[in-house]
Amino acid sequence: MESIDTRSLQQLDAAHHLHPFNDNAALAKKGTRILTRGEGCYVWDSEGNQLLDAFAGLWCVNIGYGRRELGEAASRQMTQLAYYNSFFGCTTEPTVRLAAKLAELCPGDLNHAFFSNSGSEANDTILRLVRHYWAVQGEPQKNIVIGRHNGYHGSTVAGASLGGMKGMHKQGGLPIPDIHHIDPPFWFADGGDMDEETYGRHCAQRLEDKILELGADRVAAFIGEPIMGAIGVYIPPKNYWKEIERICRKHDVLLIADEVICGFGRTGEWFAADYFGFQPDIMTLAKGITSGYIPLGAAMFSDRIAKVLHEKGGELAHGYTYSGHPVCAAVALENIRILQDEKIVDTCRTDTGPYLAKKWKQLGEHPLVGEARIAGMVGALELVPSKPSRAFFEDRGRVGQLCRDIALKNGLILRATYDSMLLSPPLVISRAQVDELAEKAWKSLDMTARELGMPTG
Repeated sequence: MESIDTRSLQQLDAAHHLHPFNDNAALAKKGTRILTRGEGCYVWDSEGNQLLDAFAGLWCVNIGYGRRELGEAASRQMTQLAYYNSFFGCTTEPTVRLAAKLAELCPGDLNHAFFSNSGSEANDTILRLVRHYWAVQGEPQKNIVIGRHNGYHGSTVAGASLGGMKGMHKQGGLPIPDIHHIDPPFWFADGGDMDEETYGRHCAQRLEDKILELGADRVAAFIGEPIMGAIGVYIPPKNYWKEIERICRKHDVLLIADEVICGFGRTGEWFAADYFGFQPDIMTLAKGITSGYIPLGAAMFSDRIAKVLHEKGGELAHGYTYSGHPVCAAVALENIRILQDEKIVDTCRTDTGPYLAKKWKQLGEHPLVGEARIAGMVGALELVPSKPSRAFFEDRGRVGQLCRDIALKNGLILRATYDSMLLSPPLVISRAQVDELAEKAWKSLDMTARELGMPTG
């Protein structure tokens, strides 16, 4: 492989590239890490460092790096028909076949796909179409969407508004009108002495209270990530989503599951709706749909919603140049074929997922860890100053960043949100690689504790 001049690339990057969710001035001084290749669960940087990617890129490289089949699928489609749009009554074969495949995989009657370029755009789409759905039925006032504080639904204007990240709302005058938020389920912070089932009902009741406050005749939909990833992998009690579904049905509020992170096997089921046992009216997808190999998102709609849009909606005045891009669709189909043919989701559910959970819970015994939470292959370690107290460090985020940087030096990629160390490895991770992950994570926790003058394991 041709050698790379890391410093020159870092200088070009600092001069011309604005990074998402970064202090770009500070990053320019530090210098970016240049990734050069990937294989399986590993990536390599321009300095030759091999890193176990326990975050699957950005929650998305489900089938692992370096699968030539996806590149070959893209090449075949590019050679045959590189692009055509979905406007003017047109489509392409891969687009149609992907829509049908998603209808087959998604739970219940989520049989209708609208394609976008990302999860952010998929969530933009559902905001417009949900409001349109109620308006064409003579209820234009039913336009409020309820999300959750600290939820994440992308960084477009609509996506960031649906999400409840205060830091994002400060930039650009968000949220836009008629978006409201309730508190999320996070047992470690506010579960107190409640058992799991009681806490699940308690958190779900927040939605009903908000619907009654605003008026059910005004509330169009509720949106939530089944597992809240970006804020720190908040895993709700198993009964939470069933209670949310019951409340939505009672008040005729549409239920939207943002499965951008959880979809395509992350929980050990194809979708987190299957894992928690509830049925959404709408589901947004991205990331694992192509294992991150090419950009693609989708919004899946139930038969009930599609029927109204077809029969009463008139022209659907919404779309993107690349909606249903044939190359993206071809790659997604090949990615799903691999997931199915190699039984990757099944293996995650029955073998490697439970093994990873066992190892992750053992990491929870470290003196620096207040809670180890995991569902399938998504989890977090909550770093705390005092194990029994369920309290946070005063300067939240400093310890998480320290641990993340130490883990990188030890050849392990974890994400830090505040002081939560987040886990989301490729679904193809082996038991031996799980052992490696656990060993490097424990070493990194020990080194972090020593830096803080705290007990080690």
